[in-house]
Amino acid sequence: MSASTHTVVNQSAPRVDVDEYALNTALVEGVAALAPDADTAEFSRIGQLVGSASFQHDARIVHRQTPQHSSHDRWGHRVDDVEFHPGYHRIIDDALSAGAHAQGWNHPGPGANVDRAVRFMLFSQIEPGHACPVSMTHSAVAALQGTPHADFWLPRLLSHSYDPRLIDAHDKEAVTFGMAMTEKQGGSDVRANTTRAVPVTGTSAEPLGFGDVTDGHHLLTGHKWFCSAPQSDAFLMLAQLDEGVSCFLVPRILPGGRRNGIRIQRLKDKVGNKSNASSEIELADAHGWLVGEPGRGVRTIIEMVNRTRLDCILGSAAGMRQAVAEAAWHAQHRSAFGARLVDQPLMRSVLADLQLEAEAATWTALHLARAHDDSSAEDADFRRIATAVAKYWICKRGPEHAYEALECLGGNGYTEDFPLAMRYREQPVMAVWEGSGNVIVLDVIRAMAKDPASAKAFLAYLESGLGRGGAYDRAFERLAGDLTEASQVVAGGDDSAMAKLQGGGRVLVERMALLLQAAVLLDHAPAEVAESFVLARLGEDRGREYGALPAGVAVHLLVERAAGGVNAR
Repeated sequence: MSASTHTVVNQSAPRVDVDEYALNTALVEGVAALAPDADTAEFSRIGQLVGSASFQHDARIVHRQTPQHSSHDRWGHRVDDVEFHPGYHRIIDDALSAGAHAQGWNHPGPGANVDRAVRFMLFSQIEPGHACPVSMTHSAVAALQGTPHADFWLPRLLSHSYDPRLIDAHDKEAVTFGMAMTEKQGGSDVRANTTRAVPVTGTSAEPLGFGDVTDGHHLLTGHKWFCSAPQSDAFLMLAQLDEGVSCFLVPRILPGGRRNGIRIQRLKDKVGNKSNASSEIELADAHGWLVGEPGRGVRTIIEMVNRTRLDCILGSAAGMRQAVAEAAWHAQHRSAFGARLVDQPLMRSVLADLQLEAEAATWTALHLARAHDDSSAEDADFRRIATAVAKYWICKRGPEHAYEALECLGGNGYTEDFPLAMRYREQPVMAVWEGSGNVIVLDVIRAMAKDPASAKAFLAYLESGLGRGGAYDRAFERLAGDLTEASQVVAGGDDSAMAKLQGGGRVLVERMALLLQAAVLLDHAPAEVAESFVLARLGEDRGREYGALPAGVAVHLLVERAAGGVNAR
């Protein structure tokens, strides 16, 4: 006798060999609205690449076979190597070849940063760990532009190719950059850094430099608690001079091929972001070259920080898209209690709410990317505060969103065989990286004090949504009054009033973020999507859990958009 005891039924097929761009309705519409001249055929090529079974296999395996650190070789020589699974190099190669780091720099103009953002998001949707070195390489350009270092480094940073060899940058056509700012005693308070830089002086000093730059040569000694992407060709680091905190370009390999004094002490054992190597390093007379003015290190890197904050928003939005796409796919193919999950009202409400969150994040991220295309003072003022506000809220929403999507898959979602377990671990890094919640809130308050024009530009944009709904109008009037009061507090300098403002800072920034998202949707998205967001996030009947939607939300439309319009009814 024989019997089949393991016939598989009522499980979804693998979600592979799909076009992740074409199925992301909000992203497609966002491109049409904000970057109409972009190469959508290239986006579909990338969408099909990241949606392929082979790319997803690499994405899965690099989170299991994680980077390995070797401090010495077998003969005892100090090497400080980091070895990656070959799949990780394939993923970075694909991303850099597609311009996920450089498209906006290489082809400036209206929509350029949206074009680059879409490429970055598509790759990050499936494998987020590689996004750190890609983002650092992208944002380092902002710090190096207009400096003596630009002639040598920028052509290599902006190359659409990838060369992971640890060799002299003179012998490479493409390089990647990392950054090392924080130290164990200070964290985000980089002015507490103790790493020191000493000028290299004297006639016997070895003349070193890259390109024509030999001035500003220093030796750095100290430690860095987090060094992102330690396999990079060079880093931007902060160190103390007599004038104060200053910025330095520190290469891994010196001219001629000798290794610099960068000692990898260990790789960080992180909750998520497993495919990416993050390290703790010591600097032992590491050669570095001054970037910007002495004592102005924070100002030198501020635009780099702003761009990496934008990438946190892009990464969180991409993660939300992966989460809701996987949840909708499962619901389309799984039945329970006599009906497909996607046809059951409770599940439809959850999927619609998850999609609403993902759409708001996607549209807001693309709108902020578009604001980086324009060098006007008005756009600069707007993005100064809007990027921080969106970074706080969208990145905060990421982990809860990932959990709710994971729950849609039931037990499958809680296993490492499906991608949402990885995504659940991954989303918190976006909220922590480049300023955790409290740091961002303080930055928003500080912006109102130091750059009052940014708060005015922010409110001016929110005014564009007035007259479209009572809930929005009421929320705007309340926020406008509170921001006016907050501006008076920061200008007045009263310590007790400032303490009260900071204590309620998270509530204030949350309301700023929700109105920003609503205004962006009202400005660009389909009316039903925008109006649904206003009802669900600003209305009096708004729920506190995903799926607790008030009447009037376009549930059917949102579920269709979550599924890319395929078999959603």
